[in-house]
Amino acid sequence: MRKAWLTGVDKDSGRSYEHRREWVESRLIELAGVFSIDIAAYAVMSNHLHVVLRIDIESANRWTDREAVEHWHQLFKGTEITQKFLKCEIIESHEINALKHSIALYRSRLSDISWFMRCLNEPIARMANKEDKCTGHFWEGRFKSQALLDEAAVLACMAYVELNPIRAKMANTPETSDHTSLKLRVKAALKGKQPEKLLPFIGNECLKQPKGIQFSLKDYLELVDETGRILRDDKRGFISASASKILTRLNISSDNWIHITSEFGKLFHGPVGTLQELTSYCEHLGKRRRHFAHCCDYLQTS
Repeated sequence: MRKAWLTGVDKDSGRSYEHRREWVESRLIELAGVFSIDIAAYAVMSNHLHVVLRIDIESANRWTDREAVEHWHQLFKGTEITQKFLKCEIIESHEINALKHSIALYRSRLSDISWFMRCLNEPIARMANKEDKCTGHFWEGRFKSQALLDEAAVLACMAYVELNPIRAKMANTPETSDHTSLKLRVKAALKGKQPEKLLPFIGNECLKQPKGIQFSLKDYLELVDETGRILRDDKRGFISASASKILTRLNISSDNWIHITSEFGKLFHGPVGTLQELTSYCEHLGKRRRHFAHCCDYLQTS
Protein backbone atom coordinates (compact mmCIF):
# COMPACT_ATOMS: atom_id res chain seq x y z
CA MET A 1 0.00 0.00 0.00
CA ARG A 2 1.35 3.39 -0.99
CA LYS A 3 1.12 5.97 1.77
CA ALA A 4 2.41 9.49 1.25
CA TRP A 5 1.03 12.96 0.82
CA LEU A 6 0.80 13.96 -2.81
CA THR A 7 2.38 17.30 -1.94
CA GLY A 8 2.69 18.97 1.46
CA VAL A 9 4.47 17.18 4.29
CA ASP A 10 4.02 13.54 5.28
CA LYS A 11 3.17 13.79 8.98
CA ASP A 12 4.37 10.25 9.67
CA SER A 13 7.79 10.42 8.04
CA GLY A 14 8.32 14.17 8.20
CA ARG A 15 9.36 14.16 4.55
CA SER A 16 8.40 17.27 2.59
CA TYR A 17 6.80 17.06 -0.83
CA GLU A 18 6.15 20.80 -1.09
CA HIS A 19 8.26 21.10 -4.24
CA ARG A 20 5.62 19.11 -6.10
CA ARG A 21 3.21 22.03 -5.79
CA GLU A 22 5.58 23.91 -8.06
CA TRP A 23 5.47 20.99 -10.50
CA VAL A 24 1.68 21.24 -10.69
CA GLU A 25 1.61 25.03 -10.99
CA SER A 26 4.28 25.11 -13.70
CA ARG A 27 2.52 22.42 -15.71
CA LEU A 28 -0.80 24.28 -15.41
CA ILE A 29 0.72 27.47 -16.77
CA GLU A 30 2.45 25.55 -19.55
CA LEU A 31 -0.78 23.89 -20.67
CA ALA A 32 -2.57 27.25 -20.74
CA GLY A 33 -0.27 28.19 -23.60
CA VAL A 34 -0.99 25.02 -25.54
CA PHE A 35 -4.69 24.27 -25.10
CA SER A 36 -7.58 26.39 -26.24
CA ILE A 37 -8.64 26.49 -22.61
CA ASP A 38 -8.22 29.50 -20.35
CA ILE A 39 -7.32 29.35 -16.66
CA ALA A 40 -9.45 31.72 -14.59
CA ALA A 41 -8.29 30.59 -11.15
CA TYR A 42 -6.35 27.83 -9.43
CA ALA A 43 -4.99 26.80 -6.05
CA VAL A 44 -2.51 23.97 -5.54
CA MET A 45 -3.15 22.67 -2.05
CA SER A 46 -1.29 20.07 0.03
CA ASN A 47 -3.23 17.09 -1.25
CA HIS A 48 -5.50 18.35 -4.01
CA LEU A 49 -5.91 20.93 -6.75
CA HIS A 50 -8.71 23.37 -7.59
CA VAL A 51 -8.86 25.01 -11.01
CA VAL A 52 -11.49 27.11 -12.82
CA LEU A 53 -11.31 26.70 -16.59
CA ARG A 54 -12.97 28.33 -19.59
CA ILE A 55 -13.24 26.32 -22.80
CA ASP A 56 -12.52 28.49 -25.85
CA ILE A 57 -13.76 26.45 -28.80
CA GLU A 58 -13.90 29.55 -31.01
CA SER A 59 -10.16 30.08 -30.63
CA ALA A 60 -9.42 26.46 -31.53
CA ASN A 61 -11.59 26.76 -34.62
CA ARG A 62 -9.67 29.86 -35.72
CA TRP A 63 -6.36 28.03 -35.67
CA THR A 64 -4.98 27.15 -39.05
CA ASP A 65 -4.36 23.45 -39.67
CA ARG A 66 -0.68 24.07 -39.12
CA GLU A 67 -1.26 25.86 -35.82
CA ALA A 68 -3.46 23.02 -34.56
CA VAL A 69 -0.75 20.47 -35.31
CA GLU A 70 1.98 22.68 -33.83
CA HIS A 71 0.02 22.97 -30.59
CA TRP A 72 -0.50 19.21 -30.39
CA HIS A 73 3.15 18.47 -31.11
CA GLN A 74 4.14 20.52 -28.07
CA LEU A 75 2.64 17.66 -26.05
CA PHE A 76 2.81 14.57 -28.27
CA LYS A 77 4.78 13.31 -31.24
CA GLY A 78 1.74 13.00 -33.47
CA THR A 79 1.90 10.70 -36.50
CA GLU A 80 4.40 10.31 -39.29
CA ILE A 81 2.00 12.19 -41.55
CA THR A 82 1.58 15.15 -39.17
CA GLN A 83 5.36 15.27 -38.74
CA LYS A 84 5.77 15.39 -42.53
CA PHE A 85 3.11 18.13 -42.64
CA LEU A 86 5.05 20.35 -40.23
CA LYS A 87 8.28 19.75 -42.12
CA CYS A 88 6.52 20.89 -45.31
CA GLU A 89 7.26 17.55 -46.93
CA ILE A 90 5.05 16.16 -49.67
CA ILE A 91 1.81 14.59 -48.43
CA GLU A 92 0.71 11.77 -50.73
CA SER A 93 -2.90 11.81 -51.95
CA HIS A 94 -3.75 8.66 -50.00
CA GLU A 95 -2.49 10.34 -46.81
CA ILE A 96 -4.64 13.47 -47.01
CA ASN A 97 -7.73 11.99 -45.35
CA ALA A 98 -5.63 10.65 -42.48
CA LEU A 99 -4.02 14.09 -42.07
CA LYS A 100 -7.40 15.83 -42.03
CA HIS A 101 -8.69 13.34 -39.46
CA SER A 102 -5.67 13.92 -37.19
CA ILE A 103 -6.01 17.70 -37.41
CA ALA A 104 -9.73 17.56 -36.53
CA LEU A 105 -8.94 15.21 -33.64
CA TYR A 106 -6.18 17.43 -32.28
CA ARG A 107 -8.35 20.54 -32.57
CA SER A 108 -11.10 18.80 -30.60
CA ARG A 109 -8.81 17.41 -27.91
CA LEU A 110 -7.12 20.77 -27.37
CA SER A 111 -10.43 22.27 -26.25
CA ASP A 112 -11.40 19.31 -24.07
CA ILE A 113 -11.10 19.49 -20.26
CA SER A 114 -10.56 15.74 -19.96
CA TRP A 115 -7.51 15.95 -22.19
CA PHE A 116 -6.31 19.04 -20.35
CA MET A 117 -6.44 17.19 -17.03
CA ARG A 118 -4.84 14.11 -18.56
CA CYS A 119 -1.92 16.20 -19.81
CA LEU A 120 -1.63 17.75 -16.36
CA ASN A 121 -1.90 14.61 -14.25
CA GLU A 122 0.11 12.04 -16.18
CA PRO A 123 3.48 13.89 -16.22
CA ILE A 124 3.12 14.77 -12.54
CA ALA A 125 2.41 11.11 -11.73
CA ARG A 126 5.48 9.96 -13.67
CA MET A 127 7.71 12.49 -11.93
CA ALA A 128 6.37 11.54 -8.50
CA ASN A 129 6.72 7.81 -9.16
CA LYS A 130 10.29 8.32 -10.31
CA GLU A 131 11.09 10.34 -7.19
CA ASP A 132 9.40 7.77 -4.94
CA LYS A 133 11.04 4.89 -6.82
CA CYS A 134 7.75 3.11 -7.34
CA THR A 135 5.05 2.48 -9.92
CA GLY A 136 1.29 2.53 -9.96
CA HIS A 137 -1.44 5.10 -9.46
CA PHE A 138 -0.45 8.48 -8.09
CA TRP A 139 -3.75 10.36 -8.18
CA GLU A 140 -6.53 8.97 -6.03
CA GLY A 141 -9.15 9.07 -8.78
CA ARG A 142 -10.55 10.89 -11.78
CA PHE A 143 -11.09 14.62 -11.46
CA LYS A 144 -14.55 16.02 -10.69
CA SER A 145 -15.99 18.97 -12.59
CA GLN A 146 -18.96 21.31 -12.30
CA ALA A 147 -20.50 23.58 -14.93
CA LEU A 148 -20.51 27.28 -13.99
CA LEU A 149 -23.49 28.73 -15.80
CA ASP A 150 -23.25 32.50 -15.27
CA GLU A 151 -21.07 35.36 -14.05
CA ALA A 152 -22.14 34.95 -10.43
CA ALA A 153 -21.19 31.27 -10.41
CA VAL A 154 -17.81 31.95 -12.05
CA LEU A 155 -16.82 34.79 -9.68
CA ALA A 156 -18.00 32.92 -6.59
CA CYS A 157 -16.12 29.78 -7.59
CA MET A 158 -12.98 31.77 -8.40
CA ALA A 159 -13.02 33.44 -4.99
CA TYR A 160 -13.68 30.10 -3.27
CA VAL A 161 -10.72 28.52 -5.08
CA GLU A 162 -8.33 31.40 -4.48
CA LEU A 163 -9.24 31.62 -0.79
CA ASN A 164 -8.62 27.92 -0.17
CA PRO A 165 -5.22 28.53 1.49
CA ILE A 166 -6.84 31.06 3.85
CA ARG A 167 -9.52 28.62 4.98
CA ALA A 168 -6.89 25.89 5.35
CA LYS A 169 -4.72 28.30 7.39
CA MET A 170 -1.84 27.80 4.96
CA ALA A 171 -1.56 31.57 4.49
CA ASN A 172 -2.56 34.70 6.41
CA THR A 173 -3.45 36.87 3.43
CA PRO A 174 -4.59 36.11 -0.13
CA GLU A 175 -1.56 37.76 -1.71
CA THR A 176 0.81 35.52 0.26
CA SER A 177 -0.98 32.32 -0.75
CA ASP A 178 1.68 30.37 -2.62
CA HIS A 179 0.82 28.45 -5.79
CA THR A 180 -2.43 30.30 -6.45
CA SER A 181 -3.64 32.38 -9.37
CA LEU A 182 -4.44 35.20 -6.96
CA LYS A 183 -0.80 35.61 -5.99
CA LEU A 184 0.11 35.84 -9.68
CA ARG A 185 -2.59 38.47 -10.24
CA VAL A 186 -1.46 40.58 -7.28
CA LYS A 187 2.19 40.37 -8.28
CA ALA A 188 1.37 41.48 -11.82
CA ALA A 189 -1.06 44.17 -10.63
CA LEU A 190 1.69 45.83 -8.61
CA LYS A 191 3.39 46.44 -11.96
CA GLY A 192 0.17 47.60 -13.60
CA LYS A 193 -0.14 44.37 -15.56
CA GLN A 194 -2.05 41.09 -15.63
CA PRO A 195 -0.56 37.56 -15.92
CA GLU A 196 -0.27 36.53 -19.57
CA LYS A 197 -1.34 32.92 -18.98
CA LEU A 198 -4.48 33.69 -16.93
CA LEU A 199 -7.86 34.76 -18.25
CA PRO A 200 -7.75 38.55 -17.76
CA PHE A 201 -10.22 40.91 -16.13
CA ILE A 202 -11.36 43.33 -18.82
CA GLY A 203 -13.51 45.76 -16.86
CA ASN A 204 -17.23 46.35 -17.04
CA GLU A 205 -17.20 47.23 -20.73
CA CYS A 206 -16.59 44.36 -23.12
CA LEU A 207 -17.02 46.31 -26.39
CA LYS A 208 -13.88 45.93 -28.53
CA GLN A 209 -12.18 44.17 -25.62
CA PRO A 210 -10.38 40.84 -25.81
CA LYS A 211 -11.97 37.82 -24.16
CA GLY A 212 -11.92 37.93 -20.41
CA ILE A 213 -13.80 38.38 -17.15
CA GLN A 214 -16.08 41.38 -17.50
CA PHE A 215 -15.28 42.98 -14.17
CA SER A 216 -12.62 45.35 -12.88
CA LEU A 217 -9.54 43.57 -11.53
CA LYS A 218 -9.24 46.22 -8.81
CA ASP A 219 -12.82 45.58 -7.65
CA TYR A 220 -12.23 41.83 -7.61
CA LEU A 221 -8.99 42.05 -5.64
CA GLU A 222 -10.62 44.34 -3.07
CA LEU A 223 -13.58 41.98 -2.72
CA VAL A 224 -11.40 38.89 -2.31
CA ASP A 225 -9.12 40.70 0.15
CA GLU A 226 -12.00 41.72 2.42
CA THR A 227 -13.60 38.27 2.09
CA GLY A 228 -10.29 36.69 3.05
CA ARG A 229 -9.98 38.88 6.13
CA ILE A 230 -13.43 37.81 7.29
CA LEU A 231 -12.64 34.13 6.74
CA ARG A 232 -9.23 34.40 8.39
CA ASP A 233 -10.56 36.20 11.47
CA ASP A 234 -13.47 33.76 11.69
CA LYS A 235 -15.86 36.66 12.22
CA ARG A 236 -19.10 37.65 10.56
CA GLY A 237 -17.52 40.92 9.42
CA PHE A 238 -18.82 43.01 6.57
CA ILE A 239 -17.80 43.91 3.03
CA SER A 240 -17.37 47.62 2.39
CA ALA A 241 -19.34 49.50 -0.23
CA SER A 242 -16.22 49.99 -2.38
CA ALA A 243 -15.51 46.26 -2.43
CA SER A 244 -19.12 45.23 -2.96
CA LYS A 245 -19.43 46.74 -6.46
CA ILE A 246 -19.28 43.27 -7.97
CA LEU A 247 -21.86 41.90 -5.53
CA THR A 248 -24.23 44.76 -6.38
CA ARG A 249 -23.96 43.98 -10.07
CA LEU A 250 -24.39 40.25 -9.46
CA ASN A 251 -27.31 40.88 -7.09
CA ILE A 252 -25.75 38.74 -4.34
CA SER A 253 -26.01 39.73 -0.70
CA SER A 254 -22.84 40.00 1.38
CA ASP A 255 -24.04 37.23 3.68
CA ASN A 256 -24.66 34.88 0.77
CA TRP A 257 -21.29 35.76 -0.73
CA ILE A 258 -19.44 34.85 2.47
CA HIS A 259 -21.43 31.64 2.75
CA ILE A 260 -20.69 30.66 -0.87
CA THR A 261 -16.98 31.47 -0.79
CA SER A 262 -16.46 29.55 2.42
CA GLU A 263 -18.57 26.48 1.61
CA PHE A 264 -18.87 26.33 -2.19
CA GLY A 265 -17.84 22.68 -2.29
CA LYS A 266 -20.50 21.71 0.25
CA LEU A 267 -23.30 23.82 -1.17
CA PHE A 268 -23.00 22.87 -4.84
CA HIS A 269 -22.66 19.35 -6.19
CA GLY A 270 -23.76 19.89 -9.79
CA PRO A 271 -24.13 22.77 -12.26
CA VAL A 272 -23.98 26.17 -10.57
CA GLY A 273 -25.99 29.22 -11.58
CA THR A 274 -29.21 31.14 -11.13
CA LEU A 275 -32.50 29.27 -11.44
CA GLN A 276 -33.01 30.71 -14.93
CA GLU A 277 -29.59 29.55 -16.12
CA LEU A 278 -30.02 26.14 -14.50
CA THR A 279 -33.39 25.74 -16.25
CA SER A 280 -31.86 26.60 -19.63
CA TYR A 281 -28.97 24.23 -18.97
CA CYS A 282 -31.30 21.33 -18.13
CA GLU A 283 -33.47 22.03 -21.17
CA HIS A 284 -30.38 22.04 -23.40
CA LEU A 285 -29.37 18.63 -22.07
CA GLY A 286 -32.92 17.29 -22.28
CA LYS A 287 -33.24 16.86 -18.51
CA ARG A 288 -36.74 17.13 -17.10
CA ARG A 289 -35.73 17.53 -13.47
CA ARG A 290 -33.69 20.48 -12.23
CA HIS A 291 -31.47 18.82 -9.67
CA PHE A 292 -29.80 21.16 -7.14
CA ALA A 293 -32.34 23.94 -7.89
CA HIS A 294 -32.56 24.74 -4.17
CA CYS A 295 -28.92 25.91 -4.24
CA CYS A 296 -29.76 28.69 -6.69
CA ASP A 297 -31.05 30.85 -3.83
CA TYR A 298 -27.48 31.53 -2.71
CA LEU A 299 -26.77 33.32 -6.00
CA GLN A 300 -29.26 36.08 -5.44
CA THR A 301 -30.07 38.67 -2.79
CA SER A 302 -31.83 37.11 0.15
